[in-house]
Amino acid sequence: MIGYTLIGSNDYEKAKEFYDALFAEVGVKRAMDFGNAQTWGEWGAGPLFGVCKPHDGNPATAGNGTMIALVQKSRGDVATVHAKALALGGKDEGAPGLRGEEGESAFYGAYFRDLDGNKLCAFCIGGA
Repeated sequence: MIGYTLIGSNDYEKAKEFYDALFAEVGVKRAMDFGNAQTWGEWGAGPLFGVCKPHDGNPATAGNGTMIALVQKSRGDVATVHAKALALGGKDEGAPGLRGEEGESAFYGAYFRDLDGNKLCAFCIGGA
């Protein structure tokens, strides 16, 4: 159902560097560049993630209660993305770990905020 997501940034070039380095950890590359918006992922293979300069020219703000979740292949990838986000200057919002019951449908996630305060979750479903 979701084709892409966009978050705003007040330092577009720094945000692109942050997400280039973050997504490189799990093999995700840039997709579409619109000059004032950059996306990562593979068009048609799932939702794209994007960062942009706000179109209206006003400052970007992190939405209260807004979060974008980035599906990962393994619990190791969840930990890798979380650690890389923090190394790049992101803020911890919840260390990698199991949320709820262990099992086939287990939710394993880690939470962080990017350089503009946008909240993200790296997660996977299932066992190790």
